[in-house]
Amino acid sequence: MRKSPHSIDERSLLNAADYPIDEADHPARETTIRKVGLALANDGCAVIRNFLSPLGLKILLDEAKARRDNAYFSDIRQTNIYFSADDPALPADHPRRMFMERSNGFITSDCYGEETASRRLYYWPPLMCFIADCLNREQLFIYEDPIANMIVNVGSPGSQFNWHFDTNEFTITMLLKSADSGGHFEYVSNLRNETDECYDDVRAVLTGDERRVTRLKLTPGDLQLFLGRFSLHRVSENTGLSDRLLLIMSFAEKPGMIGSVERTRELYGKVTSLHLAAKTQRIRADTLMD
Repeated sequence: MRKSPHSIDERSLLNAADYPIDEADHPARETTIRKVGLALANDGCAVIRNFLSPLGLKILLDEAKARRDNAYFSDIRQTNIYFSADDPALPADHPRRMFMERSNGFITSDCYGEETASRRLYYWPPLMCFIADCLNREQLFIYEDPIANMIVNVGSPGSQFNWHFDTNEFTITMLLKSADSGGHFEYVSNLRNETDECYDDVRAVLTGDERRVTRLKLTPGDLQLFLGRFSLHRVSENTGLSDRLLLIMSFAEKPGMIGSVERTRELYGKVTSLHLAAKTQRIRADTLMD
């Protein structure tokens, strides 16, 4: 890949003094992996504070701001948590028939060239190896969706991202800019599992039961590991006057995973020939709804 215009290496983007993730036997790396593993096992969510260096945060934020005008905001503002069509055959209070407002936008991965620091960091082998170790996996794969594997979630003032599950098993996010107010990440850990959609539990949350809801406090530069395939989550309304910007890097346990045609078109406004070709070759680690 071509070098970033900033002419720095990937390690310089990170707080390498606290998190030497490219040094396989470093005690600090092993300590971080152990702490992350415990948090994921207990809650499906872990945060590594100040993971980005000040320079790294500035560069990644500048890249997102430079592409802000390319953000896609869908005209479809009402979605269910599975991004599927209504099914009148189901009861009216079924989660698949409960539609909520989604008004956030996305800067898609095809807006980032190979020379960008964001993309170079996503493809940096030590980062993927570190994430795999945190997740206690022998190997992870790049989420091969050419539109959605590395994106920026844009929470403009007044927007929100309704409750949903993720297509891919693991999502790695780096907060680049907080909302002035609101824009909180909220989740319900392990609300479904590989064999059961747990519709009754999902319905309870969607109808206002907050007993299992956790609100996470994030600051710019933090890295979050989240098992979003099984944990329901959302970003609440941005009640401030400026954007909330979140860099999302997605990894998968199986090679070849990409988003469905329907979900990709709804969220990002476009699909590729790869999405169309994969429509009859659904690669997932489970049989759950997307």
